[in-house]
Amino acid sequence: MTADLSQLVKAYDVRGVVPDQWDETLAELFGAAFVQVTGADAIVTGHDMRPSSPGLSRAFARGAAARGVDVTEIGLCSTDQLYYASGAFGLAGAMFTASHNPAQYNGIKMCRAGAAPVGQDTGLTEIRELVESWIDSGTPTSDATPGTITRRDTLDDYAAHLRGLVDLTAIRPLKVVVDAGNGMGGHTVPTVFDGLPLSLVPMYFELDGTFPNHEANPLDPANIVDLQKRVREEDADLGIAFDGDADRCFVVDERGEPVSPSAITALVAARELARNGGKGTVIHNLITSWSVPEVVRENGGTPVRTRVGHSFIKAEMATSGAIFGGEHSAHYYFKDFWNADTGMLAALHVLAALGGQEGTLSALVAQYDRYAGSGEINSTVDDQAGRLAAIKAAYEGREGITLDELDGLTVSAADWWFNVRPSNTEPLLRLNAEARDEPTMTKVRDEALAIIRG
Repeated sequence: MTADLSQLVKAYDVRGVVPDQWDETLAELFGAAFVQVTGADAIVTGHDMRPSSPGLSRAFARGAAARGVDVTEIGLCSTDQLYYASGAFGLAGAMFTASHNPAQYNGIKMCRAGAAPVGQDTGLTEIRELVESWIDSGTPTSDATPGTITRRDTLDDYAAHLRGLVDLTAIRPLKVVVDAGNGMGGHTVPTVFDGLPLSLVPMYFELDGTFPNHEANPLDPANIVDLQKRVREEDADLGIAFDGDADRCFVVDERGEPVSPSAITALVAARELARNGGKGTVIHNLITSWSVPEVVRENGGTPVRTRVGHSFIKAEMATSGAIFGGEHSAHYYFKDFWNADTGMLAALHVLAALGGQEGTLSALVAQYDRYAGSGEINSTVDDQAGRLAAIKAAYEGREGITLDELDGLTVSAADWWFNVRPSNTEPLLRLNAEARDEPTMTKVRDEALAIIRG
């Protein structure tokens, strides 16, 4: 009977508890399957600070090398540093991280050469099927001469590449508090910020995959409380929080107030359009604020709306030749970074925009934060499809209401919209609502929640 890895191999990556769901033996099989499916003759690997990461990464390298593939290990790195290596070296890559998940989890984010994503429709399903078959039968013997495994440090080159995309040398001095959450931002930030006119106040820069201070997920308000407090105490210009593998960044202003990722998307979009002569396509997912497509159009660009999820954003980036893409989950994608997501580059854009003028961050982002939003609200339900059908029935046919089902169900009116979409992995429905004012948003949010939880 063939093993079933469906709980381990997700839509975009491998993610599970170590050693309960996977271990180094399985990682070695994933390495062999990865190179067989991608056809790569050389790959690059990296890993985060979790206790299990070095061993899993090396086992994956052994599995790949046994199939005749040369492996470049870049060791400790952020996920976007691995994407840099994949793009700069033209190599398929594998990053060992479970991002913001608790310490007992680990995972693999895989990409083809040039940081092109490997997801369920672009090779991950085939990788899973190979590993499942090999668990029982064993890895087929290979006649290939075993490949080499070598180490290479890329941190300085990665930092130089990012600084070459955003010039901060002439900005006014800024005081910035950075909360790395004991994740990989503590490894990358000192090098990226080195020599810039920034006074850095570090928080939780010690690499510790047990996350002793708080979960490394800045989208949860509980995890930015320390950062907010420190920004106010330090009288800093802003605060930045990174998730565990530092591919997402979250920003708070000089008052310690959170800045919406949609406002950051709009701000960076305006800058990237200016850099491209006021022309270009900008991707945004369907739960970003109305302000994002508005700002894109105001700055001469073309907004394109997509489903939620990095594989959809990256695919649309490649198809449309988009210059930038943003998600409300604080993932930011850049054409000049192989269409991959990098929280660090987004952070540099924010610093450059703030330091290029004399006002505060709250005043700067006000022009990009135009509406009242609910944030994402999760509800546990027994019947996702049934609840979605109930919402559709409640709004269908109402005058002035439009429905679309690009991703879940989006219900729109002249002054408000909301989206409800099912989780792929849990019995949840996720609600996001927005309106032109707070009372309207509250009314729309509560009406939708009453149906969802009815």
